[in-house]
Amino acid sequence: MRKITVAGSKKYDIIIDKNILSEAYQYIKPFLTGNIVYIVTDDIVDSLYGSILTDSLESNGLSVFRYIIPHGEQSKNADNYIAVLNDMASKGVSRSDMLIAFGGGIPGDIGGFAAATYLRGIPLLHIPTTLLATVDSSIGGKTGINLKEGKNLAGAFYQPQAVICDLSLLDTLPDEVFKDGYAEIIKYGILSGNQLFNRIKKPLKSDIESIVYECIKIKRDIVQKDESDIGIRQLLNLGHTIAHAVELLSGYTISHGAAVAKGLHLISKISYTQGLCTKEVLTKITDMLNLHGFNTDLLYGAKDIANAITADKKRSSGHINLILIRDIGKCTIEKTDMSDLTDIIQTATEYRG
Repeated sequence: MRKITVAGSKKYDIIIDKNILSEAYQYIKPFLTGNIVYIVTDDIVDSLYGSILTDSLESNGLSVFRYIIPHGEQSKNADNYIAVLNDMASKGVSRSDMLIAFGGGIPGDIGGFAAATYLRGIPLLHIPTTLLATVDSSIGGKTGINLKEGKNLAGAFYQPQAVICDLSLLDTLPDEVFKDGYAEIIKYGILSGNQLFNRIKKPLKSDIESIVYECIKIKRDIVQKDESDIGIRQLLNLGHTIAHAVELLSGYTISHGAAVAKGLHLISKISYTQGLCTKEVLTKITDMLNLHGFNTDLLYGAKDIANAITADKKRSSGHINLILIRDIGKCTIEKTDMSDLTDIIQTATEYRG
């Protein structure tokens, strides 16, 4: 077992191990003061693991309720969020009870937002089941839902009691879903430097526990310095401003990881065409994305991408902060005029070097 402690406004542990889901009660027990555990999960996770988690809790005398949402980004909406709140109220969930967000990013975001707002906050615990959620979305307290106008436009910062990462749950992931997490890992490699970047040239499954541990530490170190995403934490948005635009334009038919890969590729091209990084850096990132089988074709025009970015929550007074790349291990936050965005993207997309 490995443990990483996050020491922000609320101190909590991230537990990394294998085959521990059936022992979930032992990890949850220290945080329980009530008798109800309310689980938010999706249909696929529930069919595979719902009974294992439920049995672990019920066999220790807890009352367990499961709310099951359809898998997929389209489910991360206000209707499902409100439905969860209403269901918790009908089940008599109190402030002394706990919500477990059990699944990938969608149950994590909806469940986390529900925990943050129901009764003005109840205890929350994350059990991620995808690689992407394990290394990224379950850590740092961001929760939220999508609105018609854009991704993650309603939400809250809300820290969990703990994050329990059972890496054996990743074994049943389809290859494409597992690969979604690669995009976030490549992001961490670009942010942190050549040591991690060069390691992930190898097949990730052969060294997954160590890679997960390193990525979580990177995010922990950044989040501790800037929990509310107003400074250095924005670096974690590398590739994501473009990615969120791509997801929105696709009607969320393009997965988050696939969109992040497209975003990393375009932002590396922007960094090069704006004179911030060398061609060698652009080539390294392009080769890494290709190595892991990502389709980096943007699919949408510069104007459409720029218009979609206007809905991004990170914009402010006619500007948006783009995270640009100067080198592997050196990224910067660049305040960019929204009126220049179409031309910046167009120049990058036209580059064929």
